[in-house]
Amino acid sequence: MKNLKIIGTFFLFVAGLSLYSQQIKVFNYEEFKPFLEKQTDTTYVINFWATWCIPCVKELPEFEEINAEYKTEKFKMLLVSLDFKSQIQNSLIPFINEKNLQAEVIVLSDPNSNVWINKINKSWSGAIPATIIYNKDFYFFHEGSMTKKDLKKILNKNIKR
Repeated sequence: MKNLKIIGTFFLFVAGLSLYSQQIKVFNYEEFKPFLEKQTDTTYVINFWATWCIPCVKELPEFEEINAEYKTEKFKMLLVSLDFKSQIQNSLIPFINEKNLQAEVIVLSDPNSNVWINKINKSWSGAIPATIIYNKDFYFFHEGSMTKKDLKKILNKNIKR
């Protein structure tokens, strides 16, 4: 009986890793662009980050708390990793699992960053973390870290209920 339980647990663990790796989608800028242009009542929080960025990693738990608190609202959080495609299996997926990230994570992999950074926001230097919060009536961009308090203030003022 004990062997069966161990094998069953191992199978679930392996299946869980496999499932998560299938959820990581890689986009170039043109494929990613529709995430920036939704014209609905839903408020979107799009956070640009990377596993190697210390301020990004530091703020992620507060973004996750916001994601959990607002999940019943007209709200969607997207964590846009700027990690290299070659890092997905060995760095990004283990990081997501270790931190138990629940928000959707995608990878933006486009070598023309000097072009697409300015298309995302003309004031963006390209430094991360960077966050966009928007809905059809509101747009906010911030380069640098954000706290849970900062996020809540913006969301509570602009979320459509």
